[in-house]
Amino acid sequence: MNYSLDEIKQFTNIELLAKQMVEGFITGLHKSPYHGFSVEFAEHRLYNTGESTRHVDWKIYAKTDRLYTKRYEEETNLRCQIVIDQSSSMYYPEANYGKMKFSVLAAAAITYLLHKQRDAVGLHTFSDQLELETQVKSSASHIHKLFIQYNELLEKQKTTRRTNVSSILHQLAEKVHRRSLVVIFSDMFDNEENEAEVLAALQHLKHKRHEVLLFHVTDHKTELDFDFEDRPYEFIDAETKEKVKLNPASIKKDFKKQMDAYHKELYMKCAKLKIDLIEADINQGFDQVLKSYLIKRGKMR
Repeated sequence: MNYSLDEIKQFTNIELLAKQMVEGFITGLHKSPYHGFSVEFAEHRLYNTGESTRHVDWKIYAKTDRLYTKRYEEETNLRCQIVIDQSSSMYYPEANYGKMKFSVLAAAAITYLLHKQRDAVGLHTFSDQLELETQVKSSASHIHKLFIQYNELLEKQKTTRRTNVSSILHQLAEKVHRRSLVVIFSDMFDNEENEAEVLAALQHLKHKRHEVLLFHVTDHKTELDFDFEDRPYEFIDAETKEKVKLNPASIKKDFKKQMDAYHKELYMKCAKLKIDLIEADINQGFDQVLKSYLIKRGKMR
């Protein structure tokens, strides 16, 4: 089941929610066997729902969209750094703090997956400075503490802090010494920096031999398509507090053209750096995030 933000309001236990999100996602992936593949799949068997995902071959999943377990999988341990932008723009839409809530819940689901695979995970949050930094561990007690942190993030009120993406990523590149998968959740709205500085920081992570999975968290309908009712609005910049009154229809075409061009260029530059940039629309559920993570995980074996 692909949970949406509206469907998870009933849950108060984020750890249980993460478990249900992951197990529902995996069950949905694994509905029927596949046939006709070459000998490279000879040492695999069907994944059984409920068993550990540690030995699932994610490379085969990336090719087939089916879950298979490798019979003699070489032991591998992944270290993952989850990084969440908690600047004020992430608390949009204000009605439900959608981007922040989506990012925290998606991170919790990835954390649960990492735990099932006995991989180590740490959490960082940032705005214009590093707000939270945990150790990177795989123990059950550590994972439980992370879920407590996620719950606190969900309950946290909107901040007034701006963001400083490049500075934080440069810090992480210097702090994290062992090769890791760095999973970033951010809307990439940074008024103090230009695109080149952010890309330089991402390149710094790659230079340190880290793999990077960047989830570009958006409310696609309003932030990228600029789709609003045909009436006047007052728009307030979440980080600068600058205000402007206008009818969205009057600038929608030009706005969308500029946003499309910006994102196309950003995606192309990230691809050149071998950085996976994935749009995560908060209205499309969490399966998009889990699938992207598992494919990236498979490529790192």
